[in-house]
Amino acid sequence: MGAAVIGSYWEETGGPNRSRPPLAGDATVDVAIVGAGYTGLWTAYYLARAEPGLRIAVVEAEHAGFGASGRNGGWCSALLPMSDAAVARSHGPAAAAALRTAMNDTVEEVGRVADAEDIDCHYARGGTITLARTPAQEERARAEGDLWLDAEAARAVCGASGVRGATYTPHCAALHPLRLVRGLAAAAERRGVTIHEHTRAVRLTAREVVTDRGTLAARSVVRATEAYTSRLPGLRRAIVPVYSLMIATPPLPESTWDTIGLRHRETFADHRHLIIYGQRTADDRLVFGGRGAPYHYGSAVRPAYDRVPRVFDLLRSALRDLFPILGDVPVAYAWGGPLGIARDWHASVGRRPDGVYAAGGYVGDGVAASNLAGRTLADLVLRRTTSLTALPWVGHESPRWEPEPLRWLGANAGLRLMSAADREEARTGHPSRRAALFHRLLGG
Repeated sequence: MGAAVIGSYWEETGGPNRSRPPLAGDATVDVAIVGAGYTGLWTAYYLARAEPGLRIAVVEAEHAGFGASGRNGGWCSALLPMSDAAVARSHGPAAAAALRTAMNDTVEEVGRVADAEDIDCHYARGGTITLARTPAQEERARAEGDLWLDAEAARAVCGASGVRGATYTPHCAALHPLRLVRGLAAAAERRGVTIHEHTRAVRLTAREVVTDRGTLAARSVVRATEAYTSRLPGLRRAIVPVYSLMIATPPLPESTWDTIGLRHRETFADHRHLIIYGQRTADDRLVFGGRGAPYHYGSAVRPAYDRVPRVFDLLRSALRDLFPILGDVPVAYAWGGPLGIARDWHASVGRRPDGVYAAGGYVGDGVAASNLAGRTLADLVLRRTTSLTALPWVGHESPRWEPEPLRWLGANAGLRLMSAADREEARTGHPSRRAALFHRLLGG
């Protein structure tokens, strides 16, 4: 793989950062938010914008943007883990269409806020191209209903190998995720929000957040902990943390980009089952990631899990297969982190039965979804009835995951099945029936 820096390219290029002091003992606020990632910070930002006099405090166990918000693939996309068809089956076509429109608009909303708050997050709304590179992928892609590009048109956008065609959507922007979260934290603070870093929440109720530094009493409490939810009492089976890993190349010469394309910084993927994703960065690197790391027993989350050399090697191999022109270009950075998956693969936002407001379950598609969730949580906390609070993911309650060892067996069996399905489809040219059944069981 070459002498890769085992660390995040985003962290290396994330711009100025400031350290914030922890909570200094007990305090009383109007709204207490747990988690200084996108969901928590968007919620704080929109609350402060709507009600400037609110006392809002965010507590974060590490530092702002420590989790998935600062480590992801930089896709500000209109994707949600649940399909439009699944939402329509549960709530009707009109509700599904409303949620789809809201997500499409959210991609632009993130760009508007970045401009308004002078957040230099390298936002570029080039859309997403998802390649079909096998007959099975082409069959699956054509059934999706997105704009279909034939092979020539697809290669003109993304010059990958073996392209048979592609689907395209304009509803995505590439960005620098850590620059966005750091800029958002600063924007929230300018509006009066207080962020306490290195303050770990150990217990939440509807009226207080107990931390290792003191207790925050509040009229409303918001949980925005995504993959780290499993660390809180009683919530180990609420969300499964699954790891996604990434690599980044050095800056590539213009001659290489003449072949690869992505001239408008389109984000890219293909229609395989085991997810991959990538983007061209503002400084002309390829950042590329994917699933493949195992789920860890007991919903464990540890720094060591961010680094799996075998998966980094697989990502490098997949990137070289997509773009043979890369040849022996080394990997410059390699990193990873956990994302959160609900049992029914359904993102949600709302007030939980325990009275705590919460959002999450984005399954890696949270850059834009967290903005919509933050705006919705702000409306809910302020007791406002709006078009956002009527969206069909509001109030959704996912079932709990199975106890161990069933959770470990099921999650890792699904990972192996998706890998096997991709190999089967490459060999036979036909869609995998086992993979199709698995997706139906997930409600897709």
